[in-house]
Amino acid sequence: MTRPDETQSRRWRLVLGSAAEEQLGGLGSGTDQAMDQALSALYNTGEVGSTKRSGGLGGSAPRVARWLGDIRTYFPATVVEVMQRDAVDRLNLTQLLLEPELLESVEPDVHLVGTLLGLNRVMPETTKATARMVVEKVVREIEQRIAAKTVAAVSGAINRAARTHRPKLRDIDFNRTIRKNLANYLPEHRTIVPERLVGYGRKSQSIQRDVVLAIDQSGSMAASVVYASVFGAVLASMRSLKTSLVVFDTEIVDLTDQLSDPVDVLFGTQLGGGTDINRAIAYSQTLITRPTDSLFVLISDLYEGGVRNEMLRRCNAMKEAGVQVVVLLALSDEGAPAYDHDNAAALAALGIPAFACTPDKFPDLLATALDRGDITRWADTHAPAT
Repeated sequence: MTRPDETQSRRWRLVLGSAAEEQLGGLGSGTDQAMDQALSALYNTGEVGSTKRSGGLGGSAPRVARWLGDIRTYFPATVVEVMQRDAVDRLNLTQLLLEPELLESVEPDVHLVGTLLGLNRVMPETTKATARMVVEKVVREIEQRIAAKTVAAVSGAINRAARTHRPKLRDIDFNRTIRKNLANYLPEHRTIVPERLVGYGRKSQSIQRDVVLAIDQSGSMAASVVYASVFGAVLASMRSLKTSLVVFDTEIVDLTDQLSDPVDVLFGTQLGGGTDINRAIAYSQTLITRPTDSLFVLISDLYEGGVRNEMLRRCNAMKEAGVQVVVLLALSDEGAPAYDHDNAAALAALGIPAFACTPDKFPDLLATALDRGDITRWADTHAPAT
């Protein structure tokens, strides 16, 4: 049985590499040696006596494919994702991702999808089919994870908003009506006088709310673009909502007509470039025809390349017109995002909080917003620290 001090030495030896072997000892098992080789290929310089790790996979796609298979064998999925991102970032493997053979070996995740979308315009046709399969796998996994929760939360908010206090007899919600009138109980008659009726509201196939999603597609927002596209597709499938989706950098692309398939939406984006938030908001305003029944969600790190004061003025004008305005600095599972603190503070001063949100919390945020709840209070309770 391995003693605790031996386990600790083994782990430090794997972390620090062969340069620490003299102090910590060698690696005994074949598995440990294979793990060390996989780590060394990515992080070691190969210089004797150097503890600095900086890469050594080389430029061979078959070699990288074998390495990807090794790390999936010896490390858990969360570590594999980190190592894949490090390989792309540190070793400049971007061009290798254009090879179908390598893509088939990669473990799909949101970050890889972001990388592939950034390569979309330069990707050879022979690779696009494989890339689309990788993107689709990630999208379907996200969709499976969030769809039911989103539909339930949004439907609940819409149903609450549809309740009426002048219902017809067949539409009375008797349980809620009783609870609302408990103060009117008459003991001598052993009954409740229902001064206030609560109804379900007549179910209707008509559109109850308009939702406009405006997504910043600058490179730092890659994960947010992926998640927002999937959420947009789920919302577009709901008959009670009219959902529009636009992506922007310095130009604006309206992808509403592609919302039936979030994969099509993602391949319609172009990550990178500058940012003109003001222009995107101006376009979004043209999509809002029923302000008091509309929710506008801006997903951006707020680094504005356009006219800042005009951007703030437009946000305030929408809010004053009755639009429920939500600004998300990120929609992802990552930690605190980088964002423009001055613009976030200026929006907060207008009564429009700007905060990050994880995908798992977004359905609840949508329900709160559609129910015209207190977004500031929701953010204070649920949003991660920024």
